[in-house]
Amino acid sequence: MKKRLALLACIAVSAAAIASAGPAAASRDGTDYEILAGGLISPLHVTAGTARSVLASQDFAGKLTRINRDGSTENLYTAKQGWEVSGSDTRGSTTYFLESVGAGQGDPAALHGYLKAIDSKGNVDTIANFADFERRKNPDGSQRFGFGRDVSDQCLAGWPAFPPAKYKGTVDSHPYAVAVRDDTAYVADAGMNAVLKVNLKSGDIDTIAVLPARPAVIPKGLVVPTDMQGGTMKVPDCVAGHKYAFEPVPTDVAIGPDGMLYVTSLPGGPEGPELGARGAIFKINPWNGDTDLWVDHIMSPTGLAVTDNGDVYVASLFGGEILKYTCEGRRSQFLAVNLPADVDISGHTLYATIDALGDPSQPPGGKVIKADLR
Repeated sequence: MKKRLALLACIAVSAAAIASAGPAAASRDGTDYEILAGGLISPLHVTAGTARSVLASQDFAGKLTRINRDGSTENLYTAKQGWEVSGSDTRGSTTYFLESVGAGQGDPAALHGYLKAIDSKGNVDTIANFADFERRKNPDGSQRFGFGRDVSDQCLAGWPAFPPAKYKGTVDSHPYAVAVRDDTAYVADAGMNAVLKVNLKSGDIDTIAVLPARPAVIPKGLVVPTDMQGGTMKVPDCVAGHKYAFEPVPTDVAIGPDGMLYVTSLPGGPEGPELGARGAIFKINPWNGDTDLWVDHIMSPTGLAVTDNGDVYVASLFGGEILKYTCEGRRSQFLAVNLPADVDISGHTLYATIDALGDPSQPPGGKVIKADLR
């Protein structure tokens, strides 16, 4: 099934003017932040690097870029044309990052996805192969999505091929975010709907947890996309009031001070007035895979970071804000910004990408910013 993340590239978004590194700017709620770099293409991931540098993944451009203390930028890695570079994390002088290319029209053989490492000299090693793992294991292969048995085949006779009316998890991998601790990398794979762990010494991959489906009651008159070219249809009246189990689509993973994993999840379907804000954060025990819904009702959460005291900051991409949750789950707005895609924290500083999606006909306008948490 085509994933929600793939649709992001096709959403028409007004791009802001390019902003170069410069003086502090103010968000809509008055909180100050500083622009570290601008002119980036789809900066969907940010990582606090070493020596007070910051790493930004220009996902659709296939570039991993370092932003230095003086605001200058340099590309650490450039993928092959058509490939995507996504989440990264650093340990000492080593940067771990994810690289992938999708399966197009559902061809499992066309999947490629890797965890790679690059050292201070620019040497790149491949550590793990997620596409091979998915073809062998397909962690969500037994999970059911779509409508349940309460919706008749007669009702679904005119339903399009996409989104499928009823199906199980298909062979699909999109390694999207990574967090590293000791000799283990934790990976959120948006295609597998799973959180994985990778042994950094051996490259062995194991499934920690498959996120549960995200059901929603379908309202009468709901319009859904039917293809990647902008096609839509209004759902038949007979499905109104029934639940559709959407895919959970994990988008980021962070390690809390207690060692638990926090994972953001896109709702895998329409957001907005029709179905509401259905994004969520799951809390996962990495030792036994126990998975609990921690907070929900978030508009398109695509990145998160956890402080040493357990506060969680979340990028709400189409909500236009960076949210703060206390360790007890109390919610507040930290920053109101345009199209924030990811956040990371180092000490008392929060880094974020904003204006992360733009109009392809306009100059690139993605930015990396920083804000003081105190």
